[in-house]
Amino acid sequence: MTVQETIRQLREQKNWSQEDMAERMGMSKNGYAKIERGESNLGVKRLQQIADILGISAGDLLENKNLICLISENSMYSSNYYGDAQALSVENEKLKLMLEHKEEIITQKDSEINTLRALVKVLQSS
Repeated sequence: MTVQETIRQLREQKNWSQEDMAERMGMSKNGYAKIERGESNLGVKRLQQIADILGISAGDLLENKNLICLISENSMYSSNYYGDAQALSVENEKLKLMLEHKEEIITQKDSEINTLRALVKVLQSS
């Protein structure tokens, strides 16, 4: 059972509609429905809000879901990731490519800086 299915099941156990849950969360019914359908990313804050409303811990929502969760809340590239091992492998490959590209850009930048330094020396000696 996915996190979204668990959320839906717990909501239904309380005899709440999606509209009831959306109202408690301060969001639109469509926005909440996307959460239950898995069409919206569940960040840590949103997951905790849902758990609080349902009267359980966020850990209980994730328990026994066979999920891998990477959380980086303080980065400018912050993202939360929930998925299985195969999806995590694909995500790791993407991140490796991004790092390689970053290294290429840094190398190019260093080369350009060295060229500019050489030009400054030539201009200063003239």
